[in-house]
Order: sequence, then C-alpha cells, then structure tokens
Amino acid sequence: MAITEYMTMYPRISLILISVVVTFISTILMKYLTNQDHLKSIKARQKELQKELKECRKKGDTCRMEEINKEILNLSMKMMKASFSIKQILVTFIPFLILFHWIRGFYGGEPPMLSSWFWWYLGSALVASSIYRKVLKMA
Repeated sequence: MAITEYMTMYPRISLILISVVVTFISTILMKYLTNQDHLKSIKARQKELQKELKECRKKGDTCRMEEINKEILNLSMKMMKASFSIKQILVTFIPFLILFHWIRGFYGGEPPMLSSWFWWYLGSALVASSIYRKVLKMA
C-alpha cells in the first residue's frame, strides 16, 4: 500500500507525523544555525532581571523597575535577533512553503487558517517543538 493511501485513510495521524518530523528537522537546524551559548546567556540575564524586578516591586522602587523593564525589552530584542538568523530563514522558509503548499493540496484546498489540517499541524508542531527543545537543551 502506498504512503498516500495511508495518509488518506488516517489523515490526522499522518499530519501529526509529518508535523513531528518537520519540527524535528527545523529544531535541529535551529540548534546548529544559532549560537546557543549566546541565547542561554541572554535567558540567564533575563531571569536575573526578573528576580530583581520582583524585589523592586516589593520595595516600591519604580525608577529601578523602569530601568529593568527597558533592559528586559532590550534583551528580548537581542534574543529575537539571535534566534531568527537569515541563514535559518533561508534554509527553512522555502521548504516550508513547498511543504505547506503540498499539504494544502492533499488535505484541503481552502486557505490554511480556515482548514482543520492547519490547526492539527500547528498544535502537534508546538508540542513536538517544546519536547525537542527540552531534550536538546536549547535556549
């Protein structure tokens, strides 16, 4: 029996499997195309600042709270920049577009946001991604 026959017989299971595999590949690429040490150091600094912010709230030090919030925002921007490099986008974006075009044709022709396949894909990708990131000890 051909793979497409199984996909037709078990659309949700096949879609979840596709999502899990694609997410694994994407996570591996992200791990090796981003500077994980840099991301971890940013995250560690953010945690320190969160603790400091909590202490400032207890003391009522609003001036220091503003400074901390600005630094947290700055770190968030740095983290976003470091997480989404041009390399990573080029390596993953075009294959994802091709894959989504194929999935849309196979599972339903309506726009992705209106299709149930999109939500099954997205939900399983989010779950798989969080598991992979924990297992691979990524930032």
